[in-house]
Amino acid sequence: MKKGKTVKLVGYKSFKSQFGTIDSTNLKSIFINIQTWVEPKDEFENWNRIILNMTRSVKHTILENINKEFFDTKFIVDFDLRTSGLQTKKKSFLNLEMNLFLIEEIDFKSPKLKKLVKNLVKCIYSDVMNKNKYFKFYLTKNGNLKPLKKETETL
Repeated sequence: MKKGKTVKLVGYKSFKSQFGTIDSTNLKSIFINIQTWVEPKDEFENWNRIILNMTRSVKHTILENINKEFFDTKFIVDFDLRTSGLQTKKKSFLNLEMNLFLIEEIDFKSPKLKKLVKNLVKCIYSDVMNKNKYFKFYLTKNGNLKPLKKETETL
């Protein structure tokens, strides 16, 4: 029987995002996945240091913005970007996965959980990606940006 579930998060034009769990019936942890293509703005000597600093800023953003009533302050961040091929005018794939552990049991389909995850992704987007001085972020390798869906108001 399949127990894992994922939910796509929409509303970002420069990356794909989703969250999920491997066991939705006995929910103890969730993962958040962000995928994007990055292009360096300039040449730098030590890309390893820049990537380590980005990983560190993601961890700090999570720690500052995580809801400590629902999530444990211990979490795992896997920032996967190969530094060996980084050069200007060439896009490289970035995969960011965060594993968060729940303190109290909550239903995976709960709107509260989705809101908490959306807020966390929004903070990572605004603090780490939007303010980044080293990279430009793209949805696809050929540089497409996804148009944001406009919400329609009902009268």
